[in-house]
Amino acid sequence: MPPPRRSKPRSPEHAALGEAVRQLRLEAEMSQEQLAEAAGTDLTQVGGVERGVRNPSYTTLLRLAGALGTSVGEITSRADRLRAG
Repeated sequence: MPPPRRSKPRSPEHAALGEAVRQLRLEAEMSQEQLAEAAGTDLTQVGGVERGVRNPSYTTLLRLAGALGTSVGEITSRADRLRAG
């Protein structure tokens, strides 16, 4: 039996990072499945990052950024702006 699915973000920082990825994905008019395929990662990884329950590695962030046509810096800057309100 798999472990229970985590429903709450790990932290406000993880939640903001996930929201930044989600916004950029939607702006790119991509589904989670399309982003996962383009980034060479699993759909569950993308969903977990967007929900703020996964702690993505730098490599994962690089792959997501590349698939979204942006940079890790843009993702983290957007996350910072979201946290600041």
